[in-house]
Amino acid sequence: MCSGNGSNFENIVRSCPDHEVVIMIHNKKKCGAIERAAKLGIPHVRVSNKEDSSRIKILEAWRVDIVVLAGYMRVLSPEFVKAYKNRIINVHPSLLPKYKGLNAVQQAMDAGEVVSGCTVHYVNENLDGGDIIDQSIVQICPEDTVESLTHRVQRAEYRLLPLVINTVLDKI
Repeated sequence: MCSGNGSNFENIVRSCPDHEVVIMIHNKKKCGAIERAAKLGIPHVRVSNKEDSSRIKILEAWRVDIVVLAGYMRVLSPEFVKAYKNRIINVHPSLLPKYKGLNAVQQAMDAGEVVSGCTVHYVNENLDGGDIIDQSIVQICPEDTVESLTHRVQRAEYRLLPLVINTVLDKI
């Protein structure tokens, strides 16, 4: 599920050849993930933020094993989380439990941290509060800006998320 430009989505498709990405759900009329899905031949559908029952029906119809939030910038309803309990994973641009929610890279820099990174975790009813599956550390350099650190954190996400997806799916 995506909301943004879809770089993590495309990386998943290209980096997990042993597992099929069957559908991409997005919640915005215009997002880069739509173009990437079309280019990769992956079916996609827009489902508004308030239509969790529709989202659940779509995922059931496509027989989805796990749901990956790859830049999906909405909090999921308890109904959705319950329907896919322990089968939703999210990548977040901080070393959780620190810096939950939006602007995590900025939060880490404002706090004077010397490291940041990314976390892949299971999604539960609490914002960025599910069990941590794995993390990747990224050093914060003195010359870093939010943009430069964000870029390096995203590179860490591109490495970590496919590894976690493969591990989780291999257990199913």
